[in-house]
Amino acid sequence: MSKKTETKKITSIGGSALIEGIMMRGPKKTTVAVRTGEDSIYTEDVKMKFLGASAKIWKLPFFRGVAGLIDSMRLSYKCLMLSADKALEAGEIEEEEPSKFEKWIDEKLGDKFMKILMVFSSILGVGLAVLLFFFLPTWLFQLLGWAVPSLGEGIRNNNPDVRFWQSVGEGILKIVIFLSYILVVSQLSDMKRVFMYHGAEHKAIFCYENDLELTVANVKAQRRFHPRCGTSFILLMLLLGIVIGLFIPPSPFGIGWLRPVIKILLLPLTTGIGYELIKFCGKHDNVLTRIISAPGLWAQRITTKEPDESMCEVAIEAITAVIPDDGSDIVKNGCC
Repeated sequence: MSKKTETKKITSIGGSALIEGIMMRGPKKTTVAVRTGEDSIYTEDVKMKFLGASAKIWKLPFFRGVAGLIDSMRLSYKCLMLSADKALEAGEIEEEEPSKFEKWIDEKLGDKFMKILMVFSSILGVGLAVLLFFFLPTWLFQLLGWAVPSLGEGIRNNNPDVRFWQSVGEGILKIVIFLSYILVVSQLSDMKRVFMYHGAEHKAIFCYENDLELTVANVKAQRRFHPRCGTSFILLMLLLGIVIGLFIPPSPFGIGWLRPVIKILLLPLTTGIGYELIKFCGKHDNVLTRIISAPGLWAQRITTKEPDESMCEVAIEAITAVIPDDGSDIVKNGCC
């Protein structure tokens, strides 16, 4: 955390941007706030059984990172669907006229089809992510090895020098793919609003951490780049993947496609280390933590935008609802 982001206290409260709304998660409850009209904001507490509370092992260092990622994905999906329904009901987002085929599907299968479609979409999304971030970089490097005989020989012989350049090359390609995707979707009008709500979420948390009254003026005055953001976590995991890739042979047991498979199997390790580093950076301010946080803070220039006043109002509603009376959310008092 840079000097510009020093706060009077650090809270465990975090959140995410939704469709015309914001989710805030505190130590005791999670609340979704959605803009449903010019002068109205809908709020709802979201109940969910978290993996982290099911067994003590999920509270241990490294294991809690895996549990936190799984819980965050489940919670984000549930809150996103809730915000979409409420924004649609309120007319905040336009509903397209269904086609004849869609009407027929709805008539014959109804909600059952939608559930099947959502499961299929989720599987397809995960599969595409695995293909783009694990298999594609390795395949492209091996393709380069076929074009350059000396490189190809190094891959087949698991040359340590080749391993270094392969890990770096794969890591850079993953980061380029990730940032390119974010840049493209940021040009869509609907996503621009989500990124604006993302900025409002960060600003509201900063306002609270600076012990300021949660007013629109105070929230808008805060920075929108937060060191404990999910964007920082994703980018940190991509960078950690480069380091972990240094220990995986280019062609394990002479089989090139085993390299990305091993990387997938090591995802829990990557997630656990990334989570601990994010927590460490959130609690300390020194040269090391600033270096670790820098790439993620830079990437937030893409994933967060300056919010308008109505979005700040939604963020205030969301964070106010989850601030506990007993101060159990405070991780650290005093400047970082």
